[in-house]
Amino acid sequence: MSNIKVLPLDVRNKIAAGEVIERPASVVKELVENSIDAGSTEIRIDILSAGRRMIRVTDNGSGMDRDDAMLCFEPHATSKLSTADDLFDIRTMGFRGEALPSIASISKVKLVSGLRNAGAGLEIEIEGGTVTGAKEAASSGTMIEIRDLFYNTPARKKFLKSPATELSHIIETVTQEALSHPAVAFSLYTDNKETMLLPVASGLRERIMQIYGDEFLKGLVEINTTPGNIRMDAFVSDTTTFRNSRDHQHLFINRRPVKDKSISHAVYKAYEGILPHDRHPVFFVFLEIDPAQVDFNVHPAKREVRFGEKEVVYRFLLGSIRSRIRDIHAVYTKPFSMAPSHVPSSVWPAAYPAGQEQTDRTQALVSEGPGLAYRPSLPFIYLGDTFIAVSGRGGLTLVDHHAAHERILYEKLLNRVEVDAHQLLFPEQVRLSHKEYLSILENREVLGGFGIEVDDFGHDTVIVRSLPDALAGADIRGILADVASAVAAGVPPDRSLREALAARIACHGSVRGRQILNAEEVSALLHDLDRTDSPDQCPHGRPTRLFYTIEDLQKLFKRK
Repeated sequence: MSNIKVLPLDVRNKIAAGEVIERPASVVKELVENSIDAGSTEIRIDILSAGRRMIRVTDNGSGMDRDDAMLCFEPHATSKLSTADDLFDIRTMGFRGEALPSIASISKVKLVSGLRNAGAGLEIEIEGGTVTGAKEAASSGTMIEIRDLFYNTPARKKFLKSPATELSHIIETVTQEALSHPAVAFSLYTDNKETMLLPVASGLRERIMQIYGDEFLKGLVEINTTPGNIRMDAFVSDTTTFRNSRDHQHLFINRRPVKDKSISHAVYKAYEGILPHDRHPVFFVFLEIDPAQVDFNVHPAKREVRFGEKEVVYRFLLGSIRSRIRDIHAVYTKPFSMAPSHVPSSVWPAAYPAGQEQTDRTQALVSEGPGLAYRPSLPFIYLGDTFIAVSGRGGLTLVDHHAAHERILYEKLLNRVEVDAHQLLFPEQVRLSHKEYLSILENREVLGGFGIEVDDFGHDTVIVRSLPDALAGADIRGILADVASAVAAGVPPDRSLREALAARIACHGSVRGRQILNAEEVSALLHDLDRTDSPDQCPHGRPTRLFYTIEDLQKLFKRK
């Protein structure tokens, strides 16, 4: 008796569904991309119960006649491929022909479609992959409605996340499709409420502004270049709009949203020498590549690609972004030096002769006796633009002034000690992505506890009315975006939400690299750090200071 069996069609479809349809957002992606391929200029998405109850996509595209409408639910039925060679010349968003039958096998489907301007079309109903009804219906374009997703695969359904999380993925999916197709109008309604309304945009720049707002766009540098058979349109961080997380990093290849580690690495590499080690650039990179040089048939959900000449793409991206960034910013470099110009004269002991040799000054930084207590008047020196070397307490203390200030502000925010909030003379309107907007509104009470008063202004916009004094002059939109990112990332088991958000906010209020403190500021910083509960670590777990005793230094120089 043979052990090998051919699986029934319904089982095959459910296996395919498991590869293609991970969650409601996967359904939205497949349906929206079908609408785009149909030449639609208007696409409306309606969602009930975060997609569990219903997903409906309506478009004004070319539509289908009766024969195509009946055939589109057959496995691997597609209008986008004819021969094997077509796999290497993909110019559409979809091509496998497995999305619709996969979706139909795990849901209840209604399709109404008709050729544009034909006046008559077909309505089909399918349940669990089986057609249960078909009739003529007046229609132009296509409407497809998916109900009770995963109703017959409960094992898959139980792995869905909370409604808020699943809705967040849907919003992100629609955002990505909208970003790469500015000539299409998108509207998203969740539980009968308008969530996103994006009219046709004149181009990528306007579409980014529609979604994220003008202030967000002002922090980006636009790059447009077309060497050979590659075209790139990119919007990337200038040298002041780095983030604490990898949110707002988008890569599109031939208008498909994809993930590629090498491309992301090229962007980070372009900021080498500029990007702080714990910060991340914002980037929207749109690449147009000869379809023969890129393979989208790597992943069932088309999230990954394979390049014909990956190194060429990498070098092109790196060179283009690096050149533009360095055109607008002279790379800041300050090699380590003990030169007097790097040391404020006010911090040197008064008895020190002004013309003393450099070597004498260097020796003085580490020559204090082991029993000498720390005094604010003791000398310090900047190593580069972030680290401070302080002599005293029987040795040498190296301080990361940014990490130290983070720890101080973090504890002040949590304890509301010495953190005075001030009302803004002109309350600031901040436009956010819809996902960020919802997250901020849900956590207004926590933000209020830190002295950040936020009101809803509608249309993905909030009004910030007050800030803690420590955040005066900070990037308000960046703060709110990082708060939303922290909420989306989830709270670590060893922290509360309040602690997680305080850590993100503290980073914005702390001193940055290249901001050199004077003697009084360094003295206050070290004094305040000593008063914290955990003076040796910043809220993210990095060291704030390292102490070397005279004995440690002697060992380092092999004198012991």
